[in-house]
Amino acid sequence: MKVLVLYYSTFGNIFDMARLVAEGVESVDGAEPVLRTVPELMPEEVINGNEGMKAGRERQKDIPLVTDDDFREAGAFAFGTPTRFGNMAAQLKNRIDQVSALWMEGVFEDKPAGMFVSTASLHGGQEATISSSLGPLMHLGMIPVGLPYSNQELFTTQGGGSPYGPGHVAGGNNDRPIDDEEAALCRALGTRLARIGLKLSA
Repeated sequence: MKVLVLYYSTFGNIFDMARLVAEGVESVDGAEPVLRTVPELMPEEVINGNEGMKAGRERQKDIPLVTDDDFREAGAFAFGTPTRFGNMAAQLKNRIDQVSALWMEGVFEDKPAGMFVSTASLHGGQEATISSSLGPLMHLGMIPVGLPYSNQELFTTQGGGSPYGPGHVAGGNNDRPIDDEEAALCRALGTRLARIGLKLSA
């Protein structure tokens, strides 16, 4: 069963989280992660004028753009986005807005979906971003999946992460590394999505 890990990342933090989620998927027998991204919407001059953005784009240059077939073939979904004033990034939302034909086919119904997010600051809207993103996922017929407190890192994280899903605090310069607890929660989401997806597809 394929788990589509679909993300948008400006500086590369969500990209790093996506790879950790994929590691969690890989830990489950019978599950395969499919790592995909979405088209950039920011003007080239904006990206080229920021060294961090340029470096982030360079790191992700080999990640394929998601296709309709990627959506069709997935048995579970993980969506990654930086926060944009308490909402998912426009780049990811724009791609989701284009799946109406797949929605009519019932491609997303009864499949588990989780979210992972990154913010610059500790209280930068991680839970709000995931909460506001659940609407489109539920309209598509997906089953929201978060992280239970059996994941001990939820009790000890000094960075990001909550029952809503994995989170990362990237810092004001967007260059704070993902810490061990944040990484463990990313892997936990991938593992949980894979296990639930396999059960639902059985």
